[in-house]
Amino acid sequence: MDKERLRAFLKDTIRQEVDFSQTDQNRFIAPPPIEKPYARQARRIDLPGAEQFQALGKIDLFTAIGERESVRSYRPEPLALKEVAFLLWATQGIRRVLDPGHALRTVPSAGCRHALETYLCVLNVTGLEQGLYRYLPLEHQLVFEFAEQNLERKIQQAVLGQPYPGQAALTFIWTTIPYRMEWRYGPAAYKVIALEAGHVCQNLYLACEAVGCGTCAIAAYDQPGIDRLLKLDGREEFTIYLAPVGRK
Repeated sequence: MDKERLRAFLKDTIRQEVDFSQTDQNRFIAPPPIEKPYARQARRIDLPGAEQFQALGKIDLFTAIGERESVRSYRPEPLALKEVAFLLWATQGIRRVLDPGHALRTVPSAGCRHALETYLCVLNVTGLEQGLYRYLPLEHQLVFEFAEQNLERKIQQAVLGQPYPGQAALTFIWTTIPYRMEWRYGPAAYKVIALEAGHVCQNLYLACEAVGCGTCAIAAYDQPGIDRLLKLDGREEFTIYLAPVGRK
């Protein structure tokens, strides 16, 4: 699609009218849950809480914004679990549950819908074996999804050969469960899901500055490949954004 056709497409879709009276919210259907369910027998890892984050060091917001930049080269040192917990809290932490379908988090979301899930491709974190994990914001825990052989190579392949996710301590992989947003916004949901991913990743950039780490947002990836790596169906849930994290 050339630039003029793309511009016309975006103009038409952004301005389209949506009949919100036909959404599931206005049909009085209960909202989907805040968090993707997990198997009760799954291995879960408790994460350090917010009361321990003060010990990580402080950086003022002016400095964090001023020094924020994309970092694609990382030292081979592991991240501490406390640092990982802080980054997860800063990007998807829950401040207050409002009801079974809504919660206030550390990032904004249209209609308080929060359509993202956070997976971690862990390669070098003290106390965690290599593998794929998912953040449980309600419990402030990680659930171990599965181990994967040659994970460094497979995450690189999933991002079209870009090397730095395979060299990072871990990579944040955000997926979306679109129905969480469609329940309220119908066909307009895709617009605000994309905006939400931007909010989350910017928080990660700033939080990384606070703990001496760097990150780099990645939107160029093999969609079927990364979804297969996470064992997602690619329809009811699919990858939308990635960001490796490591020490500067």
